[in-house]
Amino acid sequence: MSACISSSSRAPSISAFSSELISIKLGKPSSLSWSSSLPNLNLSLSTSPSGHLSNRLHKQSFVVEAAWTRRSRGEAAKKPNKKSWKQRTDMYMRPFVLTVFFSKRFVHAKVMHRGTSKVISVATTNAKDLRNTLPSLTDNNACRVIGKLIAERSKEADVYAIAYEPEKNQRIEGKLSILLDTIQENGIIFV
Repeated sequence: MSACISSSSRAPSISAFSSELISIKLGKPSSLSWSSSLPNLNLSLSTSPSGHLSNRLHKQSFVVEAAWTRRSRGEAAKKPNKKSWKQRTDMYMRPFVLTVFFSKRFVHAKVMHRGTSKVISVATTNAKDLRNTLPSLTDNNACRVIGKLIAERSKEADVYAIAYEPEKNQRIEGKLSILLDTIQENGIIFV
């Protein structure tokens, strides 16, 4: 009980805060940045003779600055490995990706989950059943068959929306266009 009484007697009085002075210094900004156009706030507090409050603040002047600013080009160049927002969220926004490969002898296609790298569906003209039934393993008809198989197998795995990202200088034409159109005709949505 005596500890409570002694601690309350040390608390600064209301009259100590009533003599608080706040002065705002307005002038021309020193630079062209937007943070320099903010006013400088000089806070000075006069306290009781015991000086408990002045020990805490050390009579410093305070300047209001922005809490966050965008990264400059130089700062972005210092951290080249930092991924962009799209790179970080694309795996969750478009989780299933289609990969297509055309070799001289075969056509390969697979749908894969980006986050877990789990293969959802695969179709290739190198499979035993297709190798013996198709007259040509690389023509337009083979691309239609592979597109139909990919669509059916993806639907069996409850995947109805997939993404296809062409490589840097790849055009969507010819056999690739036939394969993608066949997948889309069989009920798969491209996102």
